[in-house]
Amino acid sequence: MALKLKPLGDRIIIEPSEEDDSKSSGGIIIPDTAKEKPQKGKVVAAGSGRVNDDGKTISLSVKNGDEVVYSKEYLIVRETDILAIVG
Repeated sequence: MALKLKPLGDRIIIEPSEEDDSKSSGGIIIPDTAKEKPQKGKVVAAGSGRVNDDGKTISLSVKNGDEVVYSKEYLIVRETDILAIVG
């Protein structure tokens, strides 16, 4: 059974990119435990936006399908946690 998530407010769901960096440029094999979590991923769902103090919704800058760079270890993030849109 697939779980469907709809982010609320200014939250965004990101699917981390799978990058195969199992070898360093010098040919050294890097174990999975030493690899850092990816910081680039694809937006798979975005909320309606942030509500300001006046009650107005401020729409998000990102949309489904955008490739983004984000802070480490987040999968459901606020728009302010996204560092950049790639491309």
